[in-house]
Amino acid sequence: MTFGRSGAASVVLNVGGARYSLSRELLKDFPLRRVSRLHGCRSERDVLEVCDDYDRERNEYFFDRHSEAFGFILLYVRGHGKLRFAPRMCELSFYNEMIYWGLEGAHLEYCCQRRLDDRMSDTYTFYSADEPGALGRDEARPGGAEAAHSRRWLERMRRTFEEPTSSLAAQILASVSVVFVIVSMVVLCASTLPDWRAAAADNRSLDDRSRIIEAICIGWFTAECIVRFIVSKNKCEFVKRPLNIIDLLAITPYYISVLMTVFTGENSQLQRAGVTLRVLRMMRIFWVIKLARHFIGLQTLGLTLKRCYREMVMLLVFICVAMAIFSALSQLLEHGLDLETSNKDFASIPAACWWVIISMTTVGYGDMYPITMPGRILGGVCVVSGIVLLALPITFIYHSFVQCYHELKFRSARYSRSVSAEFLN
Repeated sequence: MTFGRSGAASVVLNVGGARYSLSRELLKDFPLRRVSRLHGCRSERDVLEVCDDYDRERNEYFFDRHSEAFGFILLYVRGHGKLRFAPRMCELSFYNEMIYWGLEGAHLEYCCQRRLDDRMSDTYTFYSADEPGALGRDEARPGGAEAAHSRRWLERMRRTFEEPTSSLAAQILASVSVVFVIVSMVVLCASTLPDWRAAAADNRSLDDRSRIIEAICIGWFTAECIVRFIVSKNKCEFVKRPLNIIDLLAITPYYISVLMTVFTGENSQLQRAGVTLRVLRMMRIFWVIKLARHFIGLQTLGLTLKRCYREMVMLLVFICVAMAIFSALSQLLEHGLDLETSNKDFASIPAACWWVIISMTTVGYGDMYPITMPGRILGGVCVVSGIVLLALPITFIYHSFVQCYHELKFRSARYSRSVSAEFLN
């Protein structure tokens, strides 16, 4: 540190009235980016760009920030626990303090991340992941210009492939990907038509052309997945994402089927493996889920299911409990009391479960129904209770769906503004 009172072994940080003493060596590699920047300050002007005021006599740096929030952040960076929101403090204000000191939302505990996401979606507030001027500070460091340029290029590539509305190039890339998905789905569906199979058997070139189209689509999906993996920030997190797992499940069967064809050849062994090949081929229907990257509606559905898994479990528990009760009662009333005039459709409780589930969901196929008066009364109670039990948790799921939709829509609109600026420029 080239600026400050000479001979001082420590510096003092005054954050909102709370004073902290740090050694100069600790200041150099301090986990908080704003604090560590003090070590590289060469003049008072550089210091005042980092903090709000400076006292040379006391060697004290003043930060007009929330003292309690800084205390929580300091405990976290020193390894004394996990980062959670400060009590009686707004989530957005605490997150603003985190960004000021150089932390990101990923440092928060998962429960606090959900609270932050909910609060942001309620107020339509979103912060940039990168602090303004961070790249400029990296360029100011020795040898940091090349690293900053590389990081900027990787971030641009990542957004191009991950955020379809982040730029004009991302929109073009997303459109091409959607076209490949549609073409692959059309070829897959057409190959199951009897007329198509008959024509392919008579005309070998038709089957060859469909395989070429399929190979081109798979090549595009594979290249897209590889590029997204290369430019991703966290490779382990990339592999754990549900959409990336679905991409892998959609691509892998093609290469497995190709390897099986190469090793078995066009002979009887391949015929015996025909069932396996058909199963692998049908797994390519997962390609249609790739559309979730490009449509807010599918993204909203996935995010809602992720956030409402407790409500979904609650819904399944309600249905299972009601199914167990009504199936046992219906089997008893329709088959167990009078064996001579019993209803053969309700011969067992598992058979009655099918009637209960289609009655509770008000589907009613009509393939089985009660014929006794007590059984019909029970059927009416089953239908009414099904409506009530399904409506209770669905209310929470609906509100979460609307919240997720507004959040994703606002995020998409934020990226669309950058697309419009890029197009005008």
